[in-house]
Amino acid sequence: MRVSVSSFQQHKARGEPIVMLTAYDATSARLAEQAGIEVLLVGDTLGMVVQGHETTLPVTLEEILYHTRMVVRGTERAFIVGDLPFMTYNVSAEQALTNAARLLQKGGAQSVKLEGGCHMAPTIQRLVANGIPVMAHICLTPQSVHQFGGWRVQGRTKATAARLLDDAKAVEEAGAYA
Repeated sequence: MRVSVSSFQQHKARGEPIVMLTAYDATSARLAEQAGIEVLLVGDTLGMVVQGHETTLPVTLEEILYHTRMVVRGTERAFIVGDLPFMTYNVSAEQALTNAARLLQKGGAQSVKLEGGCHMAPTIQRLVANGIPVMAHICLTPQSVHQFGGWRVQGRTKATAARLLDDAKAVEEAGAYA
């Protein structure tokens, strides 16, 4: 039986850490699971790590689906999170719902990850209302690398730190489990 969102809530209640790692193929996923990793992210970082791109932006949903299927086949128990690539969820909540459903149905993921805070809360709400667990990624968001002008530490000023806190609260209230 696979790890679930309720497993994370139990870990939190007991004060136990949740260990997560990125995997892109069946072999690395199997090894990670054997090492006790409970959560595996099939991230759009595969664009940089596997494909040699400078950013995550060129990664497509089809590529994430392909790698997610490999990771799922390499595991028995780990909770698999599929990353929604750049512009596969940003246009509308409908687009996000369609693509997130594909990650669960066709990829075999148990959850999706998306980038964004307050502005993505309505989309997160829509996904969760339709039975799709969402992991939200705020702060240093690689899909916004050009907007930030590169890889920069976020939240250094009081104003940007407050904005990050607002983002965290918004995605939590929208139903993101992490």
